[in-house]
Amino acid sequence: MLAVVLVVAVPTAWAMFLQSERYLVIGAHDATVRPATDGHATLDFGALLPQVRVPVDVPGGIGVAIDLGDSQGAGLEEMLARDAVIASQPDGEIRAVRSAMIGMGVSAALRGLGLGLLAGTAAVLVWTAVGSRRRGELRARVVRPTRRTLVTGSATALVVVGAAVLVVVPGDDGRPSKQWVSLTREFPELPVDNAGLRTIELAQGSATSSSRALVEGALYLYRDSVSFYEALDENARNAQLRTPQDGETTALVVTDRHDNIGMDPVTRTIADRAQARLLIDLGDDTGQGASWESFSINSLAREFDGFETVAVAGNHDTDAVAEQMADKGFTVLRGKPVTVGGVRFLGASDPRGTKLTGYTEDAKTRNGGLADQDTSLRDAACKADAAGERVGVLAVHSWASGSEVAASGCVDLVLTGHLHYQVGPKAIVGPGGSTTTRLTTGTTGGAVLPIALGSSLRRQAQVSVVTFDAEGVPVGVQVVSFNPSKTIEVGEYVSLPMPAAGAEPANPDPVEDPSAQETDQPEQLPSAP
Repeated sequence: MLAVVLVVAVPTAWAMFLQSERYLVIGAHDATVRPATDGHATLDFGALLPQVRVPVDVPGGIGVAIDLGDSQGAGLEEMLARDAVIASQPDGEIRAVRSAMIGMGVSAALRGLGLGLLAGTAAVLVWTAVGSRRRGELRARVVRPTRRTLVTGSATALVVVGAAVLVVVPGDDGRPSKQWVSLTREFPELPVDNAGLRTIELAQGSATSSSRALVEGALYLYRDSVSFYEALDENARNAQLRTPQDGETTALVVTDRHDNIGMDPVTRTIADRAQARLLIDLGDDTGQGASWESFSINSLAREFDGFETVAVAGNHDTDAVAEQMADKGFTVLRGKPVTVGGVRFLGASDPRGTKLTGYTEDAKTRNGGLADQDTSLRDAACKADAAGERVGVLAVHSWASGSEVAASGCVDLVLTGHLHYQVGPKAIVGPGGSTTTRLTTGTTGGAVLPIALGSSLRRQAQVSVVTFDAEGVPVGVQVVSFNPSKTIEVGEYVSLPMPAAGAEPANPDPVEDPSAQETDQPEQLPSAP
């Protein structure tokens, strides 16, 4: 029976696998992913741009064909600029494609196994129905075959083998074979010391020659992005941060990344320097929460694989972004205290709905939503405190959702982002002279407008490191800043709780919403020289 199952299951599964396809959002594109047998990952951008392929290290010569479709809200030049910058940090997208390929393989294997088991069951039933006497007669004919038996058996074997070959071997689809040329040969001005560029090949044809200027521009952005963030990461490896003492743990805080995945390896390096194993994401990971921006969450999840992650969505994210965070294993805060990594957290995603051209609600409605959230979180924090389950960290995107909580004295530390610049750490006065620390971390993506995706930082970027004691109580914070000049500034370590002397009331920020100062149009990616 096992032989029958394998004979049927293996070729069937292989054929089903080769005929599979999955829809994904890759980079800034809607895309269709299909298995291939050429040992390459081949990207088809459509008729106006050349096909690109790179070898993949997968057993059996399995490859992948990726048909890239539309990119939302972008012209051809802007789309290429996005692709070039995303390609400089491709690991998150590679992981998504690999996951899709594995999913197709598992699905095909299960379906093939199902058919194999049906065939095996049928063989057992036939074997039983024939009976021992008839099986003995058939066995005798096999041992001493007649000429007729030999001819019949050979013909049957030929049909079975031929059918298996037809099922397993892919047919000719009639497409002419492509001629491939090395990228560095087609563009000899590119640096030959870049190992990634040396493996890329372009399909020769009219698209390669006619779109040369566009491809050159994308390659310049790719090279600049790789060069800038590699240099910044190298400097981060030499940054001197305070490391946790006995019984302490640390967490890295990121916020307002706004699609700038180039910073993700750099922030991971800082996390390693601080010996952090917990990530706190305060939102605005995207510019408008569009489906094509899923690469941003993919990148963050991949770079901090193995970390426990606490997250909220920002005002430029959507419900879909929060759902993607949850799908990646992030603990998305939803207004109730939870314990992650031994720390008691409270928080919620920003209640405002936005799009790239501005908020979808009027100012009164937005402010009312923030005030209601602040009150609700304050009540939840004080209820937990009264029950002996004090919240160590309130994590929200905007200070407008945390000022009442801070003033209540029911939490130890309030972490926010949104402003794109640093505020604090500062002590907020509470009841009886107690203090709560406020820290607003600047944009981790170096964003000026809601889009930070580019080949370098547009402004100073920041992360923060929070240190906790063995009980999960925050006992210190340290801010790390990254400059467009590729220099890194490590702020002083500030012990918590901060003293009551000089503590301030929980006043609103002078300019609470940086988006109010921004234009209605997204910032354009820099063009190539």
